[in-house]
Amino acid sequence: MSTQNTTQLLRAAAGEITPEIARVAELEYRSPEEVRAGVAAGRIVIPANINHQSLQAVGIGRLLRTKINANIGNSALSSCPRQELEKLHNALKYGADTVMDLSTGGDLDLIRSRIIAASPAPIGTVPVYEALAAAGGAENLTDDLILDVIEKQARQGVDYITIHSGILLRHLDAARDRMLRIVSRGGSILARRMRETGVENPFYRNFDRILEICRRYDVTLSLGDGMRPGCLADASDRAQFAELEVLGELVRRSRAAGVQAMVEGPGHIPMDEIEMNMKREQELCDDAPFYVLGPVVVDCAPGYDHISSGIGAAMAAMHGAAMLCYVTPKEHLGLPNAEDVRNGVIAYKIAAHAADIALKRPHARDRDDAISRARADFDWERQFEYALDPDRARELRAEALAESGKPADHDQHAQYCTMCGPDFCSMRISKEL
Repeated sequence: MSTQNTTQLLRAAAGEITPEIARVAELEYRSPEEVRAGVAAGRIVIPANINHQSLQAVGIGRLLRTKINANIGNSALSSCPRQELEKLHNALKYGADTVMDLSTGGDLDLIRSRIIAASPAPIGTVPVYEALAAAGGAENLTDDLILDVIEKQARQGVDYITIHSGILLRHLDAARDRMLRIVSRGGSILARRMRETGVENPFYRNFDRILEICRRYDVTLSLGDGMRPGCLADASDRAQFAELEVLGELVRRSRAAGVQAMVEGPGHIPMDEIEMNMKREQELCDDAPFYVLGPVVVDCAPGYDHISSGIGAAMAAMHGAAMLCYVTPKEHLGLPNAEDVRNGVIAYKIAAHAADIALKRPHARDRDDAISRARADFDWERQFEYALDPDRARELRAEALAESGKPADHDQHAQYCTMCGPDFCSMRISKEL
């Protein structure tokens, strides 16, 4: 393979502090050399396709602030380009660091090109979805079609791609005893194809060819977990960890080829197993950035999975996850709309922020201290400004005032809130001591 210095990893390994590395260092309050060394070692990735013109670089790794990803995308039954751009707008407005387009129906090229053009955040995809749509079914998937789709998406400017290259023929029997078998869409498609043909996973067989494409455009690999557990009963089993061992091998092959790689992690894990799962990935995958879905810590909360998974996400980030893939209230129920995207992003901003504070990341607590000072001063507008979701804070404050019969300009002079009222406001009482 050619070692032409086109990727962030190769340029960092050659000692170069790229503009993207410099930007990440400034955003993270780290030295440029510290970030460069992390990228060169593969412990930090900066998804930055050379063709994504509007990109503002983001760094992902344990050394840095915890990042969150928002999934958007249509299905064959729902949504259109306009609605997907609305979801993108909400995801970015409320704080998503990266966005994945998981569209599976309609004009996929049009949707993806508009999302890339409109997004300053890195964009990820799962190429097997488009390949399957183009083939008209898993039975018609060919190696050349898969590679053509990856090449096309890379040329369009996709910054990272999820490929389920770690699920192998020898792993399939391990899923038979599971309650939910294989819940990954990409994993299940490939598992069926492998079982029917007896031929090994095409992403694994063609991994070197995929690396050539990724190196050419500097596309980061997100090594997908096709065997991730879909319920607590299946968590931390031999199928999950057998695949993780293969992903560790593929991380090392990616780094040797000059391609950035991160590893995707489990979806449903009981709280007492989260730390172990984070440590296992660090050991098997040489501390490649871990990108986890949740994890969901209870299975019986449909409609509230952004909360049940947010609990797991905070714990995962505390123990080493570098990026959290959000879960919306509609997880397990249907395709999320723009409001679901908002709720999912905010839940995960809270989880990531809580972990960053606990890990004492540089300046992580600044906005918390600022909002506390604003509360002490009864400065309602500054409280709203420092809130993770200022719009929601203003909505709820206005609702509280309306319910108590107070005028809209009440907060200009109020030294209390409607929870305690003027006679029982502890902050006002203690301030007068």
